Amino acid sequence: MTTLIINGTSRKIDLPADTPLLWALRDHLGLTGTKYGCGMALCGACTAHMDGEPTRACVTPISAAVGKKIVTIEAIEQDDTGKKVQEAWLNLGVPQCGYCQAGQVMAATALLKQHPQPSDVEIDKAMSGNLCRCGTYPRIRAAIKQAAGLPEVQS
Repeated sequence: MTTLIINGTSRKIDLPADTPLLWALRDHLGLTGTKYGCGMALCGACTAHMDGEPTRACVTPISAAVGKKIVTIEAIEQDDTGKKVQEAWLNLGVPQCGYCQAGQVMAATALLKQHPQPSDVEIDKAMSGNLCRCGTYPRIRAAIKQAAGLPEVQS
């Protein structure tokens, strides 16, 4: 039996230690906001926070999550920064199909917690591993800037 701290609550799961965190979250705990995209940590749809760091849940075994604080999209609005990011996402109508957006929001929240007023280069670096098949990148960038209180165009 493995105990994980997910969204502030201790959760016991009976799974092999090498089970990807993604499947523990989705299939065993019912937290389906974290999405399966590629299964190889290339697209970012499965991004969750582990001790505040954006983490690809599809390749992270639950054994690596023991003793760490896991936060999923279901609880990100409880974080002031996460709430600002979600509000900016809604204000600017960022999602199109929406499939990648949970991972995008998680990555953007981690970015703003580390760099409250990020430069374009910092935004590009932090978001580069999160793919959006619909191409909403300009709205994602604008929403990150809005959440940070930055003007949309930086010099």
